[in-house]
Amino acid sequence: MVKRGVFMSDHSSKRSRSPTSFRSPSEEESEIPCKGDLLVVRCMLGQVLKPFDESQRENIFHTSCLINYKLCSLIVDEGSCANVASTRVVDKLGLPTISHAKPYKLQWLSEKGEIIVNMKFLIAFSIREYKDEVLCDVVPMETTHVLLGRPWQYDRQVLHDGLTNKMTFNFQGHKVILKPLSPKEVHEDQIKMKNKRENEKEKEINDKLSHKI
Repeated sequence: MVKRGVFMSDHSSKRSRSPTSFRSPSEEESEIPCKGDLLVVRCMLGQVLKPFDESQRENIFHTSCLINYKLCSLIVDEGSCANVASTRVVDKLGLPTISHAKPYKLQWLSEKGEIIVNMKFLIAFSIREYKDEVLCDVVPMETTHVLLGRPWQYDRQVLHDGLTNKMTFNFQGHKVILKPLSPKEVHEDQIKMKNKRENEKEKEINDKLSHKI
């Protein structure tokens, strides 16, 4: 429900609910990350996480969103000068891309070294009641499916609470509060993605062997 102009979440809400149905929130509730099985990414984050330390002191903002009804990983990092999406999520979901008006080079997002960023697409995603569209550059990113950087924070005039790691902003006349995953939840999601990636790799090897036989 929209109350006092604030988008809020509910642990008991159902995905089948109409987008126009709302809840009755309290002032302390916020848009919690989406739940379910994450779309696989190719590589684990390099950061060593502390699954039993629930402090957000050493963590950037991690959450989960829905893209084409698929659960995807999303990171907000004000250190990024661009909004970017992984080539993997674009390929997996068959999302349409367009040519980048100003192609540029990147080095820090891929193990392949310097890459040319020459494609982009308009990503439509949702985090519970918050639904948005963001134009993202397409890169072979190995840490997450979507990374919202300084441009998204600037355009939405986002306020970041360093203590709770929550993101607060006004969108379409309503206040939105995005709550991050806990360090333990981030750790658990990465383990799931790692296992899925290994299962996919094993399946590809078995398929190749079966074709040879």
